[in-house]
Amino acid sequence: MSDDSILSGLSYHGEEPSENPIRPRLLSEFLGQEDIKSNLRIFIEAAKQREEPLDHVFLSGPPGLGKTTLAGIMANELGVDAKVTSAPALDKPKDLAGLLTTITERTVFFIDEIHRLKPIIEEMLYIAMEDFELDWIIGQGPSARTIRIPVPPFTMVGATTKPGRVSSPLYSRFGINVRMNFYNLTELQQILTRSATILNITITSDAAHLLAGSSRGTPRVANRLLRRMRDFAQVEGEGIITTDIVHSGLKRLQVDEKGLERLDREILRTLITKYGGGPVGAETLAISVGESIDSLEDFYEPYMIQQGFLKRTPRGRVATPLAYKHLGLEWDNENQGLLF
Repeated sequence: MSDDSILSGLSYHGEEPSENPIRPRLLSEFLGQEDIKSNLRIFIEAAKQREEPLDHVFLSGPPGLGKTTLAGIMANELGVDAKVTSAPALDKPKDLAGLLTTITERTVFFIDEIHRLKPIIEEMLYIAMEDFELDWIIGQGPSARTIRIPVPPFTMVGATTKPGRVSSPLYSRFGINVRMNFYNLTELQQILTRSATILNITITSDAAHLLAGSSRGTPRVANRLLRRMRDFAQVEGEGIITTDIVHSGLKRLQVDEKGLERLDREILRTLITKYGGGPVGAETLAISVGESIDSLEDFYEPYMIQQGFLKRTPRGRVATPLAYKHLGLEWDNENQGLLF
């Protein structure tokens, strides 16, 4: 997926610092995901009372929902240090050993995109998570020997957008499993109102509601669109984000009221006009719109499926009647049986 996609749940290079002012620090500031917060609040409080590390936490869900933010919140609520890295950055065992041997007791150790860990590093992590020790080989050949290096008890927090690619041995070592879901319209409107207050942006309630509906259920996308609307309001308006500014801004960004951007609509239109609404294989569909199959399956499809525009069937992808209606196309009743 191209990096310039305004609705990408992925973070842009250099975007994180600008998000820091609006990033929640405590569970009370984290809006949405109520069931998850309720359970985490109990687990954190219990760990604090026992003066033990929080059990290892596995976070999964689409990009932009707040997995990294939640890891930081856990560290803040526990009153401990946080150490953050990503799986691609851990190239050799010494990289992991260097991080774990320098942490303090009960540190929250966060690894993003944990499904991309190399097998040799993953195996080292098993022992560290279970026994709080590292296996280290000294010497080579017949004189080589293994020693175990103790590490302070810590909380491992692993995050991934592809939980199915995490190996079973690694997954089984996490005691707390958290699956994050898309946010609803009310939650996104609350997030936008909070962010606007922190960033000193004036936005009307109706404009916030309209913008929330175009944010793909993702806080990162909502905050990104908010900053773009601020630009439009500053240059072409009176500094206030109104419904007129949002309508105009979304049109210029090619984002519709359902949160679909140009390529989303192109995927649906291609599926309908070239393949009769489906079913068609994901690889064929990806080639037809000039995208990789990973981008199609990981970014574009989940939201369209969740919104009811697309269905995955054993025979391939199928456009739903709602997709026809959204694009202003006539629904062919003959294809209806393929949906089931």
